[in-house]
Amino acid sequence: MEKFGVIAFTHSSIGLEGLSNFHIESESVVERMSALKVYLGLTEVMYLSTCNRVEIAFVRDQDFDNEFTTRLIQFFHPDWTVETSAEMANKSKFWSGINAVNHLIEVACSLDSMVLGEREIITQVRNAFEFARTNKLSGDTIRLIIRHTIETAKKVYTETFISHKSVSVVSLAFKAFLEKNHPKDVAIIIVGSGVTNQKMVRFLVEGGYQNISIYNRTLSSAEELAQRFNLKAYPLSELKNHNQSFDILISCTGANSAVIDQPIYQELLKGDTNQHTLIDMAIPQDISNEVVELNATDYISIETLQVIAKGHLNARRKELLKVRQIIFNALEEFKKRFELRQMEIRLSHIPKKIKAIRSTAINEVFSNEIEQLDSDSKATLDRILDYMEKKYVSVPMLMAKDLVMNEDKK
Repeated sequence: MEKFGVIAFTHSSIGLEGLSNFHIESESVVERMSALKVYLGLTEVMYLSTCNRVEIAFVRDQDFDNEFTTRLIQFFHPDWTVETSAEMANKSKFWSGINAVNHLIEVACSLDSMVLGEREIITQVRNAFEFARTNKLSGDTIRLIIRHTIETAKKVYTETFISHKSVSVVSLAFKAFLEKNHPKDVAIIIVGSGVTNQKMVRFLVEGGYQNISIYNRTLSSAEELAQRFNLKAYPLSELKNHNQSFDILISCTGANSAVIDQPIYQELLKGDTNQHTLIDMAIPQDISNEVVELNATDYISIETLQVIAKGHLNARRKELLKVRQIIFNALEEFKKRFELRQMEIRLSHIPKKIKAIRSTAINEVFSNEIEQLDSDSKATLDRILDYMEKKYVSVPMLMAKDLVMNEDKK
């Protein structure tokens, strides 16, 4: 197990810009990881890349030395100086042996994620392994570790509330929207086409809402999002000229100040005095205080959503003790599984050896005696030998299992 290691680069240690230095386009992963295996003398490798981390898991026959991480970084960027590579190595994280297994389990359980309890990471870990397995980058050790990692993560998500109660602002905003019980044909204006509003639009469309107009400072970005869901897109400069009535306005841009002030909002209303639902997910806020104060609005602010998210996150944190206990038990179980697997590998020659002994007995030692038997007797002898062969093959593994269990009881 000490030959297994993991190197991680995360947004918290090197920043998102630094993280991009270790991102590999999907079509190049096989080529690059195959080259890395040769470069560092690895027997297995698995590459995991998400929006906030890059992790490389590997198996190596040689011991890991102090320069291993630096050499890995130099593989990604041979043009970097030794000093730059060493500096980046210091910002990375490295684990080996059972500590590396523990880290992967914590990652799959989202304990090391930007948002505690978000389950998407378990799928990302599984997909990374399936990719490595399919392309013959990984082998038996990583297979055993990932299988146990996924089993443990599923248990964590099933037996604790670590993933309950959403802490995603956009999920909470959509939940707040649904609680208003608007009809499916309600008219919705979306301001901004960044990641947050992309998720919001997807939630809305999947929920059956199609009367959606998207406004964004860069029209091409709005058009790309609109085309994905067969919606309408406009430049943000045309928001005040929106020529249809609306019921809900949802905004999230990267602007430094309010993009929807009282004059623009009045243009949008066109004299309508009914109450409108406004959802503002931007920091700083996109909708000015004046709009909220001077008009009939049902206003859902980022502050409100963040307070709810914080409460939910605190509830998730209370589950950490249960999660840690599950992981501790899983690691103890994995040690036994791994030891048994190593014994299986060491004893894998026994079936071939027994078959060879059987062949020698039938074809050489007792060939004359067997030749004199009638067909029924030969068939009976074959069944006896088959039975004994299967039993003898199972004996070493049963003894090995008993040995591991007895050692654990000491």
